[in-house]
Amino acid sequence: MSNNEIQELAERLQHGLSIAERRMLEDKALHDQDIVVCHTDDTIHYIPANEAIKAL
Repeated sequence: MSNNEIQELAERLQHGLSIAERRMLEDKALHDQDIVVCHTDDTIHYIPANEAIKAL
């Protein structure tokens, strides 16, 4: 694979992951569920999916 092909594949994968994350958050928000978030200080927090969608 050339560098250009690798870059294109990486971009397509990142786009697909972004779509999957958005759909997951929307589904959790629909069911009024929380998500788990790990902050940079290694503390774990639970936040409503609606808040995570706003942060996107």
